[in-house]
Amino acid sequence: MPRRTAPRLLPLLLALAAGSAHADGVGLGTLETREPTTGTQVPVAILYPSAEAKPDAIAEVGPYSVQAQRDAAPKAGTFPLIVLSHGHLGSMYGHHDLAAALARHGYIVVMPQHTGDSYDDTRGAGTDRALLGRAWQASAAIDAALADNRIGAHIDAKRIGAAGFSAGGYTTLLLLGAKPDFDLFPKYCERHPGLPELCDRPLPATMRTIADPPPTVDPRVRAGFAMAPFSILFDADSFRAMKHPVFLYIAQKDQVLAPADNGLRIRPLLPHLAGFAEVPGAGHYVFLPPCSAGFAKQVPAICTDAPGVDRAAAHRDINAAAVKFFDAQLKGK
Repeated sequence: MPRRTAPRLLPLLLALAAGSAHADGVGLGTLETREPTTGTQVPVAILYPSAEAKPDAIAEVGPYSVQAQRDAAPKAGTFPLIVLSHGHLGSMYGHHDLAAALARHGYIVVMPQHTGDSYDDTRGAGTDRALLGRAWQASAAIDAALADNRIGAHIDAKRIGAAGFSAGGYTTLLLLGAKPDFDLFPKYCERHPGLPELCDRPLPATMRTIADPPPTVDPRVRAGFAMAPFSILFDADSFRAMKHPVFLYIAQKDQVLAPADNGLRIRPLLPHLAGFAEVPGAGHYVFLPPCSAGFAKQVPAICTDAPGVDRAAAHRDINAAAVKFFDAQLKGK
């Protein structure tokens, strides 16, 4: 740097440093709720704007370093709410970086751990207890957040959105009014026998276990950000009742949910598609946050990307797209 320009840059650098020092942080809390249709208990994590939390605070939760401070006081004011749904076999912290990015931009984010379809409980997998129950659990998480003594008063109940990955992307679409057809699952596997992670094991003998299940649509949810959504249960009639906008994000080389059968197939069917993007050359799990070295060693299949794919850079794009989408839909920006 030429010596003569340094004095001009110094005030700017000092101002930027001062601004970052006073930036708001993110608070982290948890609660437990009950999904009333099945009586299932559902643990929920909450990230929220906090003036008390240190901007660089880190909470270590299992294999995740969550950019938040436990139990920090919520920032004054009211904020939109986003319910964030993890994928099959995931956890409530599985998209902590997206949640933190949203919280830093003025959103309260609730993240249910889907009982019956999570890393520690798969008892509902492949049945309506998960294929419908995920949406009921997400709605129960919204209810619990609104009723919470600490967080509820800070939520603007008229500005609620949903986001999710894989089975969580499917859940997002259910909350917005999409209607699945379970009969499409065995038909798909007849055409793709042995397909890893979808058709490489027998489907449950009975997928429907709940008599007269209630709707999965939640009228409070006004916008959805769906990442690589599980979509083989949807056809041209599935989205006719959807009234709110969706942003669809896919992985170009998705090896689990082939885009031609999932995201790309439903793209022209969504009646209010507000945006579309893809991660070039990436596989399914690119939507999970970058893994620590230790976690990558334990589960390389979900932590390893194709050559040339920069997961950290992809997440900067994904998180920015989510913030921009929800700002437009829920804040009018």
